[in-house]
Amino acid sequence: MAINLTKGQRIDLRKSSGAELTDFCVGVNWGGIESRGFMGLTKKVENVDLDLSAALLDTQGALCDHIYSPLYKPELLKQFGLPPGKLIAANGALKHTGDDQSGDSGGDDGLDNEIITVNLGLVPANIGQIFFFLNNCGKEDFSQIPYAKIRMFEGTPTKVKEVFASYNVAAEAQYKGKRALILGRLYRKGSEWKFAAIGDPTEDAFVAQTVARITQEYNKL
Repeated sequence: MAINLTKGQRIDLRKSSGAELTDFCVGVNWGGIESRGFMGLTKKVENVDLDLSAALLDTQGALCDHIYSPLYKPELLKQFGLPPGKLIAANGALKHTGDDQSGDSGGDDGLDNEIITVNLGLVPANIGQIFFFLNNCGKEDFSQIPYAKIRMFEGTPTKVKEVFASYNVAAEAQYKGKRALILGRLYRKGSEWKFAAIGDPTEDAFVAQTVARITQEYNKL
């Protein structure tokens, strides 16, 4: 049975069989914003472009690798001291399925819009933490988005074998004005990896601001 995570919860990456979870997917599913037209007879769905990204920090808490969309303008990233976006990191230990620019337009289809595959066995020894986060590329904030869910599962991006843990960050009033979400982090504890659900909304309007926030405020968690 999948673990339903709550904010601040920390878990071991061990399945019910006792075996370690080392090769899995981190997926995010979200919905478009629905509104009703004349007398509620028509329905309009506004696409929502969220970006799932990952920041990889070394054992000293400094950014040493990343995954974020290659569609971000390199010249803008350079102003923040960041390299261009890419979909593969850490010698292939993390791979992104690509940018989804709309979300679910017909209601929750139960499928993840963006996925990062993780193979902990390939993560270089100098990496101590991996943060996962969402940025909204539109003008909406997370109080307007009907649902956003993160889950960790065994399988492939096209076939879920077993869901290990899930975390629901559905629309709430506390997300008003918030355009980014720091979802959670993988971190080393001795020879093992663990996961902590964070779920902190921020006002960051650009991915570089979220990366800076992680390296400055969350690297000692």
